[in-house]
Amino acid sequence: MLFVNRARRLADSLWIEWRIALRFLADNPLQTLLISIAISVGTAVIVFITALMMGLQSNVIERTLGTQAHIRIEATQLQNQLSAIAADKYIWALESPRAQGLQTINNWQEVRQTLDSYAPLLPIVQTVSPLISGPAFAQKGTARASVALMGVEPERYSGIIDLHAYLQAGRFSIEASDVLIGSELANDLGLSAGDKLRLDAGDNRQTVVTVAGIFELGVRELDSRYVYTNLKQAQSLLNLPGGVSVLELKITEVFSADYWAQRIRQLTGLDVQSWMDSNAQLLNALRSQSMTTQMIRVFVALSVIFGIASVLAVSVVQRTREIGILRAMGSSQQQILRVFLLQGGLLGLAGSLLGVLVGFSLAQLFNSVGERLFVITLEPSMMISAILISVTAGVIAAAVPARRAAHYDPAVAIRYV
Repeated sequence: MLFVNRARRLADSLWIEWRIALRFLADNPLQTLLISIAISVGTAVIVFITALMMGLQSNVIERTLGTQAHIRIEATQLQNQLSAIAADKYIWALESPRAQGLQTINNWQEVRQTLDSYAPLLPIVQTVSPLISGPAFAQKGTARASVALMGVEPERYSGIIDLHAYLQAGRFSIEASDVLIGSELANDLGLSAGDKLRLDAGDNRQTVVTVAGIFELGVRELDSRYVYTNLKQAQSLLNLPGGVSVLELKITEVFSADYWAQRIRQLTGLDVQSWMDSNAQLLNALRSQSMTTQMIRVFVALSVIFGIASVLAVSVVQRTREIGILRAMGSSQQQILRVFLLQGGLLGLAGSLLGVLVGFSLAQLFNSVGERLFVITLEPSMMISAILISVTAGVIAAAVPARRAAHYDPAVAIRYV
């Protein structure tokens, strides 16, 4: 029974504090409206800029990493073998780096199976695809071009690069003698879908293939060099029967690629490289972009805090006598404190809801007007976080004026003119 009475008194007290806070806000509607609009503008900036930056970042990642693996596993590089040196001897020798020829990954099937078995346990692993890559010459008539042979398993490789989506002409086929070539290479050699092409990998290893399709990845270097063929034919041309030179991985969390590359290196002892190692400038640009977004959110939140604090500071001065009367009628310092904290929170909530609506409208306008490079997607988490930032900023901003109001002496406050 005692607990019920305490809960009832607490509910009554909170209800009175809510009514007082709402009354204070309603007594000066123009001031409340202006600060709410200011907060809504800040919230709209947070929502729209965050969505814009994330959309831009996703577009950059898709265009850059959409044509490459996130993690590459290669055979360990060959090292010079030096004879043992006695502990008390010093030998001065000029050592030249060892030439790195095309070599296979030892037991690559077992490595692939191990990584495949981890996929159900670690959903971060999407695809593991074997690849054999090496140089060759492509010839049609008297025209010749240096190319990179890419021997793949089509089903698995589609998880690394969806060649279907980049196909410009012909059909998708990497079986038997069918190959896919880049659009720039097709222009250089005057090739169309269905034409014959001679591939020469040296040492009399050559074959005639059919150009089944022409793709365009959007990267000139790749479109002018890549020739996709099936794994067995590439192994035969590159004199690497049964072997592969690379195992490529795609993962769900692209920014954790470096961590997983280190884990796989420890697991296999092979040479493992993540996209972060080979795209250092892109990584720095993405990190700078994320830092810029966070800085914008911080400065907007600060502007909201100072705006609410200034309004409530004026409100405390205007309502000094009312505060004194409330204290004289038995209101505690904690109740006065909560009244002004509630005002700050309500201002932040009202402004943020309007700001989220404005930010959503701006995003839809961006997606529907003119030619766009990417689409802005507003996730619920963005809007919820913007509302939480504004409400928290409102409560923090109200803290100093609220403490000042709570510490007023009732007798002095009532005589205030």
